[in-house]
Amino acid sequence: MLKVWKWYQTCLAVHPVKTQIMSSGILWGLGDTAAQTITHSRRIKPNVTHDDDDDEKFKMNWKRAAITSGFGFGFVGPIGHFWYEGLDRLMRSRLKYQPTSLRFVAGKLALDGLIFGPLYGVTFFTYIGFSTGKSVAQVEEDVKRDLIPALAVGVAFGPILQFVNFRFVPVIYQLLYVNMFCLLDSAFMSWIEQQQNAPWKKWFSSLLTSEDQQESKEC
Repeated sequence: MLKVWKWYQTCLAVHPVKTQIMSSGILWGLGDTAAQTITHSRRIKPNVTHDDDDDEKFKMNWKRAAITSGFGFGFVGPIGHFWYEGLDRLMRSRLKYQPTSLRFVAGKLALDGLIFGPLYGVTFFTYIGFSTGKSVAQVEEDVKRDLIPALAVGVAFGPILQFVNFRFVPVIYQLLYVNMFCLLDSAFMSWIEQQQNAPWKKWFSSLLTSEDQQESKEC
């Protein structure tokens, strides 16, 4: 493991963009396979015997895993690399915030949550929709259905992870830190997309519908 770690450090120092692209693509592919496994295991009924379970045998959708891996290669790796590098330069060079100050960390958290988070979510669900052959209307419905639940969970856990990243992790390893969570993140995003019209998603949608109706009445 030590040799692998040193090899990764060398690759990250010499070819940071290529290294992030490759590692992100691999991790996102693994994350989707994990999401497929989790989704399948939750569908299996506990009282079904193996003799009657021929239709429930798990078959990995390798096409879907490849599509999700492509998102890691094409978006997470390159865009994520330049986003975090640019964010750090903005706070240090333009705004002149001290790296250990609260404003430095809070500024990064705010911009990451308000800009990159929604962009990342919309891009993921749009990419998955078109890659699986859905129409524009279907993709729009998928984004409306999946984006808010994904952002809600992101708001609950993302700031904690990113606070540690922005406050304690050196800039050179911040991308590595983010990449370590790509496996969990990709599994979560894939799981969100695979849930289709789950009841808990409808609950989020009903909240938004109620808010819209209330605003209309007030107007």
